[in-house]
Amino acid sequence: MNNRLLIIGGLTSLALVLVIAYLVGFWAWIFLGVVALLLVALAIWDTTQRRHSILRNFPVVGHMRYLLESIRPEIQQYFIERNVDGKPFDRDQRSLVYSRAKGQDDHKAFGTERDTNRIGYEFLIHSTAPVPTPQPLPTVRVGGPDCRQPYDLSLLNISSMSFGSLSKNAVLAMNKGAGLGGFIHETGEGGLTKFHRGNGADLFWEIGSGYFGCRTEDGHFNPERFAEKATLPEVKGITIKLSQGAKPGLGGVLPAAKVTPEIAEAREVPVGVDCISPASHSAFHTPRQMVRFIGQLRELSGGKPIGIKFCVGSRTDVLAMCKAIWAERIAPDYIIVDGSEGGTGAAALEYQDNVGTPLTEGLMLVHNALVGTGLRHMIKIGAAGKIISGSDIVKRLIQGADFTLSARAMMMATGCIQAQKCHTNHCPVGVATQNERLMRALDVDDKANRVHNYHKLTVREAVQIMASMGVSSPSQLTTRMLRRRVDHLTTRSYASIYHWLREDELLHEPPRGWDADWREADPDHFGEHAPISYLQGDGPRWRTELTVETSALPLHDLQIAERSKDSDGEGTPEEPDAGTRQPERVSVGAGRGSGGTGPDSAGGRGPGQGAGRNAAEGGGQGSDEGTPQPRTGGEPPVRDAAPAAQGTEMNRGTRRAETGSTPVVSDAPRPEGRPGS
Repeated sequence: MNNRLLIIGGLTSLALVLVIAYLVGFWAWIFLGVVALLLVALAIWDTTQRRHSILRNFPVVGHMRYLLESIRPEIQQYFIERNVDGKPFDRDQRSLVYSRAKGQDDHKAFGTERDTNRIGYEFLIHSTAPVPTPQPLPTVRVGGPDCRQPYDLSLLNISSMSFGSLSKNAVLAMNKGAGLGGFIHETGEGGLTKFHRGNGADLFWEIGSGYFGCRTEDGHFNPERFAEKATLPEVKGITIKLSQGAKPGLGGVLPAAKVTPEIAEAREVPVGVDCISPASHSAFHTPRQMVRFIGQLRELSGGKPIGIKFCVGSRTDVLAMCKAIWAERIAPDYIIVDGSEGGTGAAALEYQDNVGTPLTEGLMLVHNALVGTGLRHMIKIGAAGKIISGSDIVKRLIQGADFTLSARAMMMATGCIQAQKCHTNHCPVGVATQNERLMRALDVDDKANRVHNYHKLTVREAVQIMASMGVSSPSQLTTRMLRRRVDHLTTRSYASIYHWLREDELLHEPPRGWDADWREADPDHFGEHAPISYLQGDGPRWRTELTVETSALPLHDLQIAERSKDSDGEGTPEEPDAGTRQPERVSVGAGRGSGGTGPDSAGGRGPGQGAGRNAAEGGGQGSDEGTPQPRTGGEPPVRDAAPAAQGTEMNRGTRRAETGSTPVVSDAPRPEGRPGS
């Protein structure tokens, strides 16, 4: 039926075209002839190419599928999505940013479109006796006991975005907006550039594993170069980036073709050479080394605030950092927690969807760890990840943050339309591109005013919400003021849903659920490394106390059959009194941490993993007569290994075979990001 309709429709269209051509005259026939020849050529190409199956089966008309697919995001965003359906940010959220950035009315009529009965819906508790909105707007002082130049932060700041990820016009607009509003602009790990300076903005200089802007020729940290920039007056603090929310634990490669002269100047790397950003830092490898590095940066910067930024992974790692802080008596001045819902210019879908801890859980974990170890009073916490409205700020303050940072909201204030083409170098509004033609459309002065407006109105709204809740300072917010619907009939406050640690609780009596991680946390190791209980012991052995029948024969008959088999020369005729064979015991291997004999061996540390720690926190001696076994990463696996006898060029990995018209991906490091990312 469908084919008949297609044929009828095609013939009808052809007849109509012929009638029009007849009426128009000779030139119409020439035009139709040229079009027909082009369509025939296209049809021949479609049927002979091997890349697209649809075009081979449906030449010419199959191109309609790819045309519709190319405009699908726009159709979805503008005609299909409801106001509250879009991801990562829905239409209501984007409209809020746009209206505030332009200084327009951001009110909405006729009530909420959110489903307030949905499980997971959260709401703030207002007061029957609201208080006046405080003036001036509150700020947060960042600076621990060793900081000689503390700084007062706004409740909302620009989160880290590198030049290269953003165009120079976007960086200039945000920087000027931060200067107008008096809030912090984080540079991103792409380096402290000329576009970040001279506009009146205060900066937090972010340093990643590539040490861009303060690196040696081989990519290691350069103290002298760091000191030159860290002492600049506009640099108010330094952030050490351990990981990023959207792709934690992942480094990146900026291909040589994308390393332009401007980007090379900012990052202090050669032009036209691959720019490597490793997954981890070379300046430190353990929590203890990390806090010593913090102390080194504080001295080199003249006592400015030094912080760390990471997406929370293992709770053991966070507790290990706390132990290292106590052991070395060196603490960061602030910790920025990046949620896994945070954005990036480009990352694998598996990382964005499945790796890392969401901001709510990560933020509360870090807050609890610092409270439980007695460090919270001197370390401020920042929250980064989908902060877009005043209510978002208040929620994060209740969950444990002292201040917030936003990246994508500031991009939208600069003109971003969520086209999600950041990694293609084809951003239609010139925000995330290095294309001169596209970035020319972004007027720096106009967008700077928009960034300033958005920040001012959003912070003002956050403070107004707090006043409606009956508090005049963020320090008065409590976990009872944020509620969550846990089922269709019940809502509960954050105070009752989650367990909040008491001051110094981990130091004296770790609660159940935290005690195992606290025992395992080691200031000299990152990672979870407690031995697995079922791999402990003297080696594989039969458990004779179990009399489970494992075949059609009774267990006694199986044992007799085994003895008969051994007496025929295939085994040892002597058997234990119990009548069961005892296989030779083989050591499991020190890499797992063989079983301990101490009281904590079941859930504690393996041999050699508790050196330098209090004996009450570690496990007992292992099976290797107490000899410490160093923790190693083991031998790396060999991928695509070919047999030695097949020493061909292909098997040695120097080239890969191709199938059809689709080239096989090379073994080179995968580039991450877009031009300059």
